[in-house]
Amino acid sequence: MLRIALGLALLASSAAAQEAADFFQQNCFSCHTIGGGRLTGPDLKGVETRRDRRWLVEFILDPPAAIASGDPYALQIQREARGVVMPKVAGLDRARAEALLDLIKIEGEKPDSRFKGLQLSDRPFTANDVARGKALFLGVQRLANGGAPCVSCHTISGLEGLGGGRLGPDLTQVYERLQGRANLSAWLFAPATTTMQPVFKNHPLTPEEILPLVALFESAAQSGTPASSVGLVYFFLLALGGTCLGLVVLETAWKNRLRAVRQALVQKSRRRLAS
Repeated sequence: MLRIALGLALLASSAAAQEAADFFQQNCFSCHTIGGGRLTGPDLKGVETRRDRRWLVEFILDPPAAIASGDPYALQIQREARGVVMPKVAGLDRARAEALLDLIKIEGEKPDSRFKGLQLSDRPFTANDVARGKALFLGVQRLANGGAPCVSCHTISGLEGLGGGRLGPDLTQVYERLQGRANLSAWLFAPATTTMQPVFKNHPLTPEEILPLVALFESAAQSGTPASSVGLVYFFLLALGGTCLGLVVLETAWKNRLRAVRQALVQKSRRRLAS
């Protein structure tokens, strides 16, 4: 019985640890690393040496409230994040906050945490990097894990023809919005939005794909030119033209159908009169 109880306890502990890791991956990893350096938010390795656990739990549960209270360390975190305020995270309660801190402590003691983050090269991007990023963005080069190309939902400056999708935001200035290579690559590695998470959870981008995409976004941001709306105009014109053509085809087919039906009725009526 003791062995069974210990086994069940270990299974429960393992499941709780995995749940905390999944939660961190989906909600925290785009802004924080564990041993990989600062992104938008601070590196969380050794976080309990900076503040005690009680303070950390309260901050994790409601960062805006901690900042609004005037807490000096909360204000310091905000300044170091260039004014970005960590939002309240949906589904986060006290037990989960404790589990996250347990995870951070365990991962922080490892030589290489799995949450160290994506360590991209800091070499200057080349024209080939940008060209490959554009091919990936447009879907000309398929993503290794089968994810949807960016153009399905997004546009960016410099696209020909109809441009990109309009379901998601224009990504021309995303490099500036996310404040550079490290933050943008972290976001691509672990998308944090409710739209992107299910799309790329089982089809993540590889580091070899993230580098050229970041190169493309850096190039687009440097151009300073927002995506053109000409493609959208072309789309509506094509849609209007297609609708008109469809109506003409339907009208022709329907007219011929009416004529055929009417002719048969007239002939039938004549035969009745003749008899």
